Amino acid sequence: MRARESRIGVGGKPECRAVATARRRDYGMTMTVRPPFHLAFPVHDLAAARAFYGDLLGCPEGRSSDHWVDFDFHGHQIVAHLVPDAKARSASNPVDGHDVPVPHFGLVLEMAAWEALAARLEAAGTGFAIPPTIRFRGQAGEQATMFFRDPSGNALEIKAMADPANLFAR
Repeated sequence: MRARESRIGVGGKPECRAVATARRRDYGMTMTVRPPFHLAFPVHDLAAARAFYGDLLGCPEGRSSDHWVDFDFHGHQIVAHLVPDAKARSASNPVDGHDVPVPHFGLVLEMAAWEALAARLEAAGTGFAIPPTIRFRGQAGEQATMFFRDPSGNALEIKAMADPANLFAR
């Protein structure tokens, strides 16, 4: 069910946005529906990207060509673009005692889904930049997190909040 919410936007024109609460059957989450994000990133091998994002992470494949592949990343569109000489950057920043890869992208899952994915990645022998761990223990931002890289070296973080309402808590 959608409701229309009006506000004054740019140039004094009314701005409308849809606000909805939905039960996401495929992810088991109740959330406010937000627009999906789109992320395009370089990979050096489309077959390896298909195996990693499609087979290992379970992201359904969308449109594709000989040079790119769309994936449904839990309702978001990510696109692996073939750049044969692509080299991932390898900077990091300290966060709660770990060197966090920068840049990175990822998801915030519910805890049960995070635990299932962590187990699947561990069973597949995934090399973790930061293995599954609890960060900010006992604080408002307590979260389960893990960092790993795709076959082209792009860093991903998958996390789950101890209390999902605290995603942006200070």
